[in-house]
Amino acid sequence: MSLKKDASGRRSVQVEVEVPGTPEEVWRAIATGPGISAWFVPAVFAEKGGKPISLTLSFGPGMDSVAKITVWDPPHRFAAEGEAAPGSPPIADEWIVEAKAGGTCIVRVVHSLFASTDDWDGQLEGMEQGWPSIFKILRLYLTHFRGMPCAPAMVMAVAQSSAAEAWKAVTGPLKLAGVKEGQTWKAPPGVPPLGGTIEGVIKNDKMPSVLLRLATPTPGVASLGVFPAGGTMVILSLYLYGDRAAAAVARDQPLWQKWMSERVS
Repeated sequence: MSLKKDASGRRSVQVEVEVPGTPEEVWRAIATGPGISAWFVPAVFAEKGGKPISLTLSFGPGMDSVAKITVWDPPHRFAAEGEAAPGSPPIADEWIVEAKAGGTCIVRVVHSLFASTDDWDGQLEGMEQGWPSIFKILRLYLTHFRGMPCAPAMVMAVAQSSAAEAWKAVTGPLKLAGVKEGQTWKAPPGVPPLGGTIEGVIKNDKMPSVLLRLATPTPGVASLGVFPAGGTMVILSLYLYGDRAAAAVARDQPLWQKWMSERVS
């Protein structure tokens, strides 16, 4: 873990990714509600006098995170401050966009908090470990689907079993066990239509995941993974793009939720 500590008690981690696009295009992806919703989670900025004052991220039913905007300097930098978890010290999130030659930008996120003990280091570590896989979705969005309307969907189920057992319970029936990056995949009969190219595979006993660039049911991205969040959480995130995306989500999300709930227990 690349946790930095200084004498004032500030503790911080940072993660960065190189993505295609101008600073203005990248800014729209990371600093607007529709942009963030197209690759991360549903997001809404509240404004006052035409300027953002807060950001709400929705991680699921009853799991909204609200942060106060403290810096707003488009298209280069914004910062927000909120509570990472009940009882935690305030955590500051800083987002930076740096232009590079060749039509790309560096996106850097820095999470920091002030604490006199190591009690909250694990919170920062979890954030640092989570961003690389999420940033892969951001890169796919900016590479293939930039500016397209997005209909996001999330399907979740809590398993009482281990991460390995929960992963086997969903990847086995979906024929995803053993897939490799670059491979073409299509969902078997019995589930809603889903298919495309494997863009990433993480083989990890605690947090395995598969990332797909979709051609079916619409152009999009799908991420399936297991996460240790108050138990063993299996999450399928869909980001469908284009004019048919909203209809596909309305049709398929309930079916995926039923399928997942029947297999994860």
